[in-house]
Amino acid sequence: MFTGLIEQTSPVLSINKTSALTEMEIQNTVFDDLNTGDSVAVNGACLTITKLQEHSFFVEIINETSDITSLSDIQKGDILNLERAMRLDQRLGGHIVSGHVDGTGVIEKISYDGDALAVSVKCSRKLMRYMTLKGSVTIDGISLTLFDIKPEEDIFILNIIPETQNKTNIGQKTSGDIVNIEADMMIKHIDHLLNFEKAGGTHV
Repeated sequence: MFTGLIEQTSPVLSINKTSALTEMEIQNTVFDDLNTGDSVAVNGACLTITKLQEHSFFVEIINETSDITSLSDIQKGDILNLERAMRLDQRLGGHIVSGHVDGTGVIEKISYDGDALAVSVKCSRKLMRYMTLKGSVTIDGISLTLFDIKPEEDIFILNIIPETQNKTNIGQKTSGDIVNIEADMMIKHIDHLLNFEKAGGTHV
């Protein structure tokens, strides 16, 4: 589990793609307590550390993860948002994030509203149903508040404060970029319970 508060932004040092999976080496200059087998959210996707070096770690991305997320488009040198798995004794400053990406969206427009970065994201109708005004959403691993929604256009709008711009890779995004989206966990569970029988489920 994660909080959506990015702890480190780091570049990709190397990528090795095969037909079975993708191995990625990511620079690490902040985390001093990593172990092989630990979970790290990489642009919002929960991945397992497979190997450690002094100033980097390796993760493996299976084909299913590549298909669902934007990680298939990552290139050497790209800057990634990183967060270690949360501890039970820490403050939950963002919201509860699983690291299981629900799908991707496309940045339609980026502009400034004073110091705030206004980002419009277009997503599928399936994901749009979980976007509620002033609710939470995770974009590339960042816990954000939905500033406005346009259901008729399948677009939601985020207003991002300077602190988040400085500590994540969101300020480097441009129109047309693909981002990972994880909808609010509580809304997804409520939606499932309300629609389970309509989808053909039965009580046990």
